Amino acid sequence: MDKIGIKKYIRTITDFPHKGIMFRDVTTLFSDPNGFDLTIKGMLSSVENTNIDKVVGIEARGFILGGALANKLHCGFVPIRKSGKLPGSVISQDYELEYGQDTLEIHLESIGPGERVLLIDDLLATGGTAEAGVKLIEKLGGNIVSCNFIVNLPDLGGSKKLANLGLSTHFLCSFSGT
Repeated sequence: MDKIGIKKYIRTITDFPHKGIMFRDVTTLFSDPNGFDLTIKGMLSSVENTNIDKVVGIEARGFILGGALANKLHCGFVPIRKSGKLPGSVISQDYELEYGQDTLEIHLESIGPGERVLLIDDLLATGGTAEAGVKLIEKLGGNIVSCNFIVNLPDLGGSKKLANLGLSTHFLCSFSGT
């Protein structure tokens, strides 16, 4: 699947970060003005008639997308970062990665109860990172309108995980395999 013709901008690096992994590198997409423009327009199309209060981007490529989308939607941007990176009061959520465990954090005051949230990241694989982001947003009382990604790796089950949580998800393209 490639809804808007962006696969040609995404580089695949074999055996990174571990042997057997086909890493889908979106930095080549970001560095091309046409590719980046297509990406932002494609991600906006799924929420263009939706009232969004906050765009939440997951570290680090979600920051690039999230900032651009928040600007276009005229709403706030909230970063979700790895443990120890945010100053001030935070809440935390542990999660499983494809190859380990980690913790994400969000500022305690960043999302108010009932605020409508768009969760953004570059890629959905097993869904562990996205699920942790969802849990953080929900702990703060935010209502997730949609979870949007550039790339879906459906064979790794993340899209099914988010669907089982009752979340609306949107992807611009999918790649088979790992």
